[in-house]
Amino acid sequence: MEHITHLVADFIATHSAWAALIILVAAFSESLAFLSLLVPGTAILLAAGALMPRGILPLWPALIGAAVGAILGDGVSYWVGRRFGHEVHRVWPFTRYPGLIPRGIEFFKRHGQKSVFIGRFFGPVRAVIPLAAGIMGMRRGRFWLANVASALIWAPTILFFGAVASEAAERIAPAANLGPVALLVFLILGIGGVWIMFSRRRRNGGIR
Repeated sequence: MEHITHLVADFIATHSAWAALIILVAAFSESLAFLSLLVPGTAILLAAGALMPRGILPLWPALIGAAVGAILGDGVSYWVGRRFGHEVHRVWPFTRYPGLIPRGIEFFKRHGQKSVFIGRFFGPVRAVIPLAAGIMGMRRGRFWLANVASALIWAPTILFFGAVASEAAERIAPAANLGPVALLVFLILGIGGVWIMFSRRRRNGGIR
């Protein structure tokens, strides 16, 4: 897995025009219930973020690619859950990890429909929570609101964490003019989505 991460990071460093697409695929893989078990999506995104201080990684395309990939990955997982229900347990690679989907369902039962938002930030069960939401019949509108809002916060967070944690952090100044602005815009959009979601919850008398 580490070897794959280095290969992808090196490819991005030498082919920056492909960076947004690669980041989109990495975020999609990290968020899709099936691929998340096979592809080191988080490691790739952190490695990509580490390139930001060097000016190699295009800022806005990277942010948009990460957000769109995360949204699509969760969306496909949710659709699979709604379409196939509990039959998903019988599909590889979940047959190798029989406890994973039950953990996602338990998380969903414990936290209700807000689990799609908060689950984005829980590594071990992150990718299976949208799948569990689909299996449990979460309403589409509420799922997509939580999905988009959480992705708009998660995407810049993971990229900027990679940037700050990198050895090149002291050279982040060239990207600092747009970086905080981009992060702020995504955070505002995400928090706005959360506010709408919980406003609807209050009007509907609460959501379990």
